[in-house]
Amino acid sequence: MMRHALHAGRGALCLRSFSETRGEVIEDVLQRTDSARLTNEASLYVHWPYCLRRCSYCNFNKYIPRENNDHMMTECLQRETETLLQLSQVSCITSVFFGGGTPSLAHPSTIAAVLETVSRQANLSDTAEVTLEVNPTPVGRSKLEDFFHAGVNRFSIGVQSLQDEDLKVLGRDHSPQQALLTVAEARRLCPGRVSVDVMFGRPKQSVESWENELSELLRVCDDHVSLYQLTLERGTQLFKQVLEGEVTLPTEEETAEMYLCARKTLHQHGLLQYEVSNFARQNAVSHHNRSYWKGTQYIGVGPGAHGRFVPVGEGGVLREARTQTLEPDIWMREVQQKGHATRRKIQLSHLELLEEVLVMGMRMTEGIDHKHWELFSPQLGLHEVFGTSSDVQELLQRGQLILDERGLRCSWEGLALLDSLLPALLVELERRVSLRLQEDEHAKGQTNRTSNT
Repeated sequence: MMRHALHAGRGALCLRSFSETRGEVIEDVLQRTDSARLTNEASLYVHWPYCLRRCSYCNFNKYIPRENNDHMMTECLQRETETLLQLSQVSCITSVFFGGGTPSLAHPSTIAAVLETVSRQANLSDTAEVTLEVNPTPVGRSKLEDFFHAGVNRFSIGVQSLQDEDLKVLGRDHSPQQALLTVAEARRLCPGRVSVDVMFGRPKQSVESWENELSELLRVCDDHVSLYQLTLERGTQLFKQVLEGEVTLPTEEETAEMYLCARKTLHQHGLLQYEVSNFARQNAVSHHNRSYWKGTQYIGVGPGAHGRFVPVGEGGVLREARTQTLEPDIWMREVQQKGHATRRKIQLSHLELLEEVLVMGMRMTEGIDHKHWELFSPQLGLHEVFGTSSDVQELLQRGQLILDERGLRCSWEGLALLDSLLPALLVELERRVSLRLQEDEHAKGQTNRTSNT
């Protein structure tokens, strides 16, 4: 399976009461405005579950279609989109992302139909980012213009490799030349809004060949690059091949060096790193993915899709984590019966919400600023949570973390080690939140005893 280069909802949202001083009143109104946006706005992810074949490394939720049911799938995607938007308190969709699976197998009319449904239920700006993942085959390339006219204004192209042999090992169904032609056509249609996915840690890959490959890719597309590290997942063909000694992957040290090499190469070509595994020119960042990392709401539509939003009727404060039914046939049946196929929903506690905000926010090079953190944690600031921890202090002294007037973030060196930094931050967050809860309970008990005497 592919993953971003490093592994790396909402509880009760309290607001400060109005202060008597004008300056603090203005600040509080601004905070209320930002807080309201956390509930009123969301991004939308739409999952197309079908692929023509399964790549050797992939264990994603995808299926080989037994028959053409595009019409029924389109209708169900529309209905679930409509239902979940109605169940949410969302009045504005800030971005849409069609992922999969292979959404470029869908008919462009499906994309247009879903976007039309969104526009009927919520405000979807004409300039909102609408991304479609594309498999760079001749069929995928031939449909790009139709997708563009259907409302797509950004393409994310799964190049993965520019080496024929590697593409065969990975089970990809395109050639390097086909990928490059697809990228060129996408850039013609959406100049400055094309992203390419490229994978490292592939069998027999060396740091030198990886550097050369990146340079070749950047000659064709230098808008946005997403790095993925190839990882073994049980049950995949690649896992079996490695287990039986047919295929050998680079060592952890070699893949770490490849990651550092990519950061350097992309930087030299003018792409700025804005997240652990994402690099872009100034105006080419992915607004959709950035909304995930900023902890904002998102609605997931389609088989196996995930979402995080505050539903109507929950007092406007409790964010739910939702997962849709995995299997397409069962998903469609459930959507037809009740309008949506949410298989699992869990109300996120305040701690769980803060953990997500922390883990996702620390993936960004900008980290988490104080004002943003305060939207989710008005009672415990970043300095209060992390400023007195001996473990966090050690990371600060090593220069891997930075905690200052801007907020909390990783240093350039620390970002490459994010997986090893997060445990200390999560432990301290849990400790401080639990301690604050105990203090609040104690204060509540004292108040009750006083009022009863």
